[in-house]
Amino acid sequence: MFPDRKDAGQQLATRLTSLLDGPAVVLALPRGGVPVAAEIARQHELPLDLILVRKIGLPGHEELAVAAIAGPDGADMVVNEDVADAAGLDRAAIDRLAIPVRAELRRRRALYLGDRAPVSLTGKTAIIVDDGIATGATMHAAIRSIRNQGAARIILAVPVASADVLDQFRAEVDQIVCLETPFPFRAVGAHYRSFPQVGDDAVKAGLAAFPPVPHT
Repeated sequence: MFPDRKDAGQQLATRLTSLLDGPAVVLALPRGGVPVAAEIARQHELPLDLILVRKIGLPGHEELAVAAIAGPDGADMVVNEDVADAAGLDRAAIDRLAIPVRAELRRRRALYLGDRAPVSLTGKTAIIVDDGIATGATMHAAIRSIRNQGAARIILAVPVASADVLDQFRAEVDQIVCLETPFPFRAVGAHYRSFPQVGDDAVKAGLAAFPPVPHT
């Protein structure tokens, strides 16, 4: 059990030391991933940016992801084919469901980043960070978006996750760093002594501590 997200980030930063060689960028999934990622970026003196991703819920069962979107304007989509087929949803139907979700993604980008330019990932190592992974529904879209932005290498770094869920990502990323894989896996927050909700202001403050870098 981790004391809090800051401590988890510090432990991850230590574990990442031997894996970093060359230019790298730390990418946090907001909101809970930001305080974890900030500790990694601070310890290794790396730029910090966000990877925004949203789940597209199945109508009537919104907690079940039929797809997820990420990237600029939600351009990168990963469809849960099993759920889509069972629900009889084709790509056109999913695209219609995605319209309000893309609008929310743009709203959050404006809220968190304003006119702050994204950090270029071209040819760099991208370290994607969250405070834990329960189902992994949105992480596939986040990874695809990072690949599409030209990252040369992707490291998935999380304090805690289910071992079965991590196995889903082994073919999609170059390295996985996870401090704990408890069994049975409970909710992410169950593995922290202090796990308060991270608000929008905390996300903006976390980013503000890291000056934007030129998009080169």
